[in-house]
Amino acid sequence: QVQLVESGGGLVQAGASLRLSCAASAYTFSWYAMGWFRQAPGKEREFVATISRSGDRYADSVKGRFTISRDNAKNTVHLQMNNLKPEDTAVYYCAADRSGLGSGSAHSYDYWGQGTQVTVSS
Repeated sequence: QVQLVESGGGLVQAGASLRLSCAASAYTFSWYAMGWFRQAPGKEREFVATISRSGDRYADSVKGRFTISRDNAKNTVHLQMNNLKPEDTAVYYCAADRSGLGSGSAHSYDYWGQGTQVTVSS
C-alpha cells in the first residue's frame, strides 16, 4: 500500500506561481510513474502531468507553464506551476502508477492522495 500526501496548494492571483509537493510512502518509489491530475467543481478529473522512466508529459493546457519533477531520494514529486490562470482552479491530486509506464488516464493509477486545493483569482 502506498500513501500519498499532497501539500502546497493555496489562493493566488492570476500570473502567480505555486509549487505542489507530494510525499510518498512507497519503499520502491523510483519504480513508480507519478502523475498529477486535477478536478474542478462540476467537471471530471483531468490529466495534468506525469513523470516516469521515459520522461515527462503534460496536458496541452499546462504545457510551457507547469513542470513536474521528482526526487527519488526523498520520495517526493513536485509540480511547479507558473503563470497561473483562473481556469487552473481545481483540487490537485497526486497519483502513483505501479506499472511505471506513466499515462494520461486516471484509470492507470493505483494510488491517490487526498488532494490539495488551488484557487486562482482574476
